[in-house]
Amino acid sequence: MPAFFATIAAYRKEKRMATLTLDENQATYQIRGFKQGMIRINDTTYLESVIVSANTLITHWPPQHIQRLTVSDLAIVSTLQPDILLIGTGSEPVFLDAHLYASLIDQGIGVEVMNTSAACRTFNALSAENRNVVAALILS
Repeated sequence: MPAFFATIAAYRKEKRMATLTLDENQATYQIRGFKQGMIRINDTTYLESVIVSANTLITHWPPQHIQRLTVSDLAIVSTLQPDILLIGTGSEPVFLDAHLYASLIDQGIGVEVMNTSAACRTFNALSAENRNVVAALILS
Protein backbone atom coordinates (compact mmCIF):
# COMPACT_ATOMS: atom_id res chain seq x y z
CA MET A 1 0.00 0.00 0.00
CA PRO A 2 1.47 3.41 -0.93
CA ALA A 3 2.53 5.58 2.01
CA PHE A 4 -0.18 8.16 1.30
CA PHE A 5 -2.98 5.59 1.62
CA ALA A 6 -1.36 4.00 4.68
CA THR A 7 -1.35 7.42 6.35
CA ILE A 8 -5.04 7.93 5.58
CA ALA A 9 -5.90 4.45 6.87
CA ALA A 10 -3.98 5.09 10.10
CA TYR A 11 -5.70 8.46 10.51
CA ARG A 12 -9.13 6.91 10.08
CA LYS A 13 -8.29 4.18 12.57
CA GLU A 14 -7.03 6.63 15.21
CA LYS A 15 -9.63 9.30 14.58
CA ARG A 16 -11.70 9.81 17.68
CA MET A 17 -15.22 11.10 17.87
CA ALA A 18 -15.96 14.12 20.03
CA THR A 19 -17.90 13.36 23.16
CA LEU A 20 -21.06 15.40 23.52
CA THR A 21 -23.05 15.78 26.68
CA LEU A 22 -26.79 16.08 26.84
CA ASP A 23 -28.10 19.53 27.73
CA GLU A 24 -30.25 18.79 30.75
CA ASN A 25 -31.29 22.38 31.37
CA GLN A 26 -34.89 22.14 32.57
CA ALA A 27 -35.62 25.87 32.17
CA THR A 28 -38.80 26.70 30.28
CA TYR A 29 -37.05 29.63 28.59
CA GLN A 30 -33.57 29.27 27.13
CA ILE A 31 -31.65 31.73 25.00
CA ARG A 32 -30.79 29.99 21.75
CA GLY A 33 -29.15 32.85 19.87
CA PHE A 34 -28.29 36.52 19.97
CA LYS A 35 -27.00 39.13 17.59
CA GLN A 36 -27.23 42.88 17.88
CA GLY A 37 -30.90 43.87 17.71
CA MET A 38 -32.25 40.31 17.81
CA ILE A 39 -32.58 37.51 20.36
CA ARG A 40 -33.94 33.98 19.97
CA ILE A 41 -35.54 32.48 23.06
CA ASN A 42 -36.59 28.89 22.52
CA ASP A 43 -37.88 28.97 18.93
CA THR A 44 -39.10 32.57 18.83
CA THR A 45 -37.13 35.62 17.71
CA TYR A 46 -37.60 38.96 19.46
CA LEU A 47 -36.54 42.34 18.13
CA GLU A 48 -37.01 44.39 21.30
CA SER A 49 -35.80 44.32 24.88
CA VAL A 50 -36.95 41.44 27.10
CA ILE A 51 -36.68 40.14 30.64
CA VAL A 52 -36.15 36.41 30.94
CA SER A 53 -35.84 33.92 33.78
CA ALA A 54 -35.95 30.15 33.71
CA ASN A 55 -39.75 30.16 33.90
CA THR A 56 -40.84 33.69 32.97
CA LEU A 57 -40.55 35.72 29.78
CA ILE A 58 -41.56 39.38 29.69
CA THR A 59 -41.66 40.85 26.21
CA HIS A 60 -42.22 44.46 25.19
CA TRP A 61 -40.03 45.64 28.07
CA PRO A 62 -39.96 49.44 27.67
CA PRO A 63 -36.30 50.52 27.57
CA GLN A 64 -34.92 50.05 24.08
CA HIS A 65 -31.64 51.85 24.86
CA ILE A 66 -29.59 51.66 28.04
CA GLN A 67 -29.68 55.44 28.42
CA ARG A 68 -33.46 55.20 28.89
CA LEU A 69 -33.36 52.61 31.69
CA THR A 70 -35.19 53.82 34.81
CA VAL A 71 -35.84 52.52 38.31
CA SER A 72 -39.47 51.87 37.34
CA ASP A 73 -38.28 49.72 34.40
CA LEU A 74 -36.42 47.55 36.90
CA ALA A 75 -39.31 47.34 39.39
CA ILE A 76 -40.77 44.32 37.61
CA VAL A 77 -37.60 42.38 38.38
CA SER A 78 -38.37 42.38 42.10
CA THR A 79 -41.62 40.46 41.45
CA LEU A 80 -39.49 37.61 40.06
CA GLN A 81 -37.38 37.53 43.26
CA PRO A 82 -34.04 36.60 41.66
CA ASP A 83 -30.80 36.08 43.53
CA ILE A 84 -28.99 37.77 40.67
CA LEU A 85 -29.99 40.15 37.91
CA LEU A 86 -27.94 40.34 34.73
CA ILE A 87 -28.41 43.59 32.86
CA GLY A 88 -27.46 43.41 29.19
CA THR A 89 -26.61 46.93 28.09
CA GLY A 90 -26.53 46.48 24.31
CA SER A 91 -23.32 46.24 22.33
CA GLU A 92 -21.06 47.93 24.90
CA PRO A 93 -20.80 47.56 28.67
CA VAL A 94 -22.03 50.69 30.42
CA PHE A 95 -21.72 51.85 34.02
CA LEU A 96 -25.17 52.48 35.43
CA ASP A 97 -26.05 55.30 37.79
CA ALA A 98 -25.97 54.31 41.45
CA HIS A 99 -29.68 55.04 41.94
CA LEU A 100 -30.50 52.23 39.47
CA TYR A 101 -28.58 49.76 41.63
CA ALA A 102 -29.84 51.01 44.98
CA SER A 103 -33.40 49.68 44.91
CA LEU A 104 -32.24 46.26 43.74
CA ILE A 105 -29.40 45.99 46.23
CA ASP A 106 -31.76 47.06 49.04
CA GLN A 107 -33.96 44.08 48.12
CA GLY A 108 -31.02 41.67 48.29
CA ILE A 109 -30.76 41.23 44.51
CA GLY A 110 -27.22 40.94 43.19
CA VAL A 111 -26.65 42.95 40.01
CA GLU A 112 -24.16 42.33 37.21
CA VAL A 113 -23.95 44.68 34.24
CA MET A 114 -22.37 43.60 30.94
CA ASN A 115 -22.97 43.80 27.22
CA THR A 116 -26.00 41.85 26.07
CA SER A 117 -24.06 39.09 24.34
CA ALA A 118 -22.17 38.33 27.57
CA ALA A 119 -25.40 38.56 29.58
CA CYS A 120 -27.01 35.94 27.30
CA ARG A 121 -24.09 33.54 27.74
CA THR A 122 -23.99 34.11 31.49
CA PHE A 123 -27.76 33.61 31.79
CA ASN A 124 -27.54 30.26 29.99
CA ALA A 125 -24.67 29.10 32.19
CA LEU A 126 -26.34 30.10 35.46
CA SER A 127 -29.74 28.82 34.36
CA ALA A 128 -28.21 25.45 33.45
CA GLU A 129 -26.94 25.28 37.05
CA ASN A 130 -30.53 25.91 38.25
CA ARG A 131 -29.49 29.26 39.72
CA ASN A 132 -32.21 31.82 40.43
CA VAL A 133 -31.19 34.28 37.73
CA VAL A 134 -33.04 36.92 35.70
CA ALA A 135 -31.67 38.69 32.64
CA ALA A 136 -32.91 42.12 31.60
CA LEU A 137 -31.69 42.38 28.03
CA ILE A 138 -31.55 45.55 25.98
CA LEU A 139 -30.97 44.60 22.36
CA SER A 140 -29.79 47.88 20.81
